[in-house]
Amino acid sequence: MIKPDMHIREEERLQELDTYSILDTLPEKDYDDITAIASQLCNTKISLISLLDDKRQWFKSHHGLEARETPKMYAFCAHAINKPDMALVVEDARTDKRFHDNPLVTDEPNVVFYAGTPLISENGLPLGTLCVIDNKPKQLTKHQLESLESLGRQVMNILNLRKTKLNLEIKNKELDRFAYIAAHDLKSPLANISAISRLFLEENKSSINEQGMEMIHLLDKSASKLSTLIDGLLKYSRSENVLKDKSIVELEQLQLEISELFSQYKGVSIRLKSKMKTLKINKTAIDQILINLVSNAVKYNDKEQTEIEIGVVSKDTHYEFYVEDNGPGIPLEFQNEVFEMFKTLKPEDRFGHQGSGIGLASVKKMVEKCGGTIRIRSQANEGSKFIFTIEK
Repeated sequence: MIKPDMHIREEERLQELDTYSILDTLPEKDYDDITAIASQLCNTKISLISLLDDKRQWFKSHHGLEARETPKMYAFCAHAINKPDMALVVEDARTDKRFHDNPLVTDEPNVVFYAGTPLISENGLPLGTLCVIDNKPKQLTKHQLESLESLGRQVMNILNLRKTKLNLEIKNKELDRFAYIAAHDLKSPLANISAISRLFLEENKSSINEQGMEMIHLLDKSASKLSTLIDGLLKYSRSENVLKDKSIVELEQLQLEISELFSQYKGVSIRLKSKMKTLKINKTAIDQILINLVSNAVKYNDKEQTEIEIGVVSKDTHYEFYVEDNGPGIPLEFQNEVFEMFKTLKPEDRFGHQGSGIGLASVKKMVEKCGGTIRIRSQANEGSKFIFTIEK
C-alpha cells in the first residue's frame, strides 16, 4: 500500500474546508439524492460524498455504506485530490500497488473498483470527492465519467450555496447587533436634545420671540421624528428574523389584548368576527402584524367613532385575515405605494405625529416571511380593508 501524499497546499486546503462548516453535519436529502443518482448512473453498489480533513475522510453522504468515516491514510479520495483536474479511476484495486493491501480492499467494504471526481472550491482547492465504489472490477464509459464529473460540480454548487447562506446569516446577526448599538447610542442624545430644547423654551419663553420659539419647536419635533424613525428601522430589521415556532392562540384573548393596547384612545371600537376559536400560528408574528394594521386604522381615521373589525377564516393551507376600518380609505393609485419603505400618504396622523413610513413595509415583509401575501381593498372615503394570509 502506498500512503497518499499530502496536498501541496494542505494548510490552505484545510482552512478552505473549514469555511464551509460542513463536517459532522446531519445527512441532507440534496446530497443523498446526488449519491443515489451517481450510483445508479455508474451501476455501482456504493457512492460517497467524501470530505478530507487532516486525519480522516468523512462522508457527507454514504449511499450503500454504513460507515460515516475512515482514516485518511487509507482513503482513495486522498489520492484523488492530488490531481484535481481529473477523476481518479481504479478498475481493480487488488492489482494496483497503491491499494492492493489497503484494509479497505482486503476487509469490508472490499473496495475493488473506485472512481472519484474531486470537489473543487471557488479558490481552486480540493475539499474531497464524489466517488462511486464496487466490489468487482469495472470500467466506466465516457458518458458515465462525464456524468460523474457533472454531479461533482452540482455537489460544489450546493456546498457554495450553503456557505453563502451561512455567511449571510452571520452578517445579518452582526448587522442586527450594530443596529441595536447604533440605535441605543443615537436615541440617548436625541432624547437629550428634546429634553433640553423643552427646558430651554420653558425657562426662556418670555424673552424669546415668536420666530425663536418656532425654531426650538422645530428642533424638538425633528429630534422626535428621528427617534421614531430609528425605532421603526429596528422593528423592520427584526421582522426579518421572525420565530417560526407556532403555538395555539385563542382568538378571543388575542382580540382582548389588542383592544387593551388601544383603550387609551376614545371612540375606538375593535371587534373580532370569526367562527374559529383557536389558531396554530406564530404569536409574535400575528401580534406585530395586527398591532401595526390596527394602529394605522386608529391614527389615520377621520371619523368621530373609529370602527375596526378583525376577521379570520381557515383555508386549505393558510389562515386568511382581514383588518377593516371606517376611515378615509386609500385611493387605488396609492395602494401599492403604501407598502414601500419610508412612504407616507399624509404628513401627519390625526394626533399631529409624523409617521416613519416603515410600519406597512414591516407588515408586508412579516406576512411574506410567514408564507403569505397581503393586499388592500379600498376606495376613497369608504374605509380600508387589509387582507393577508399566513401559512398554517
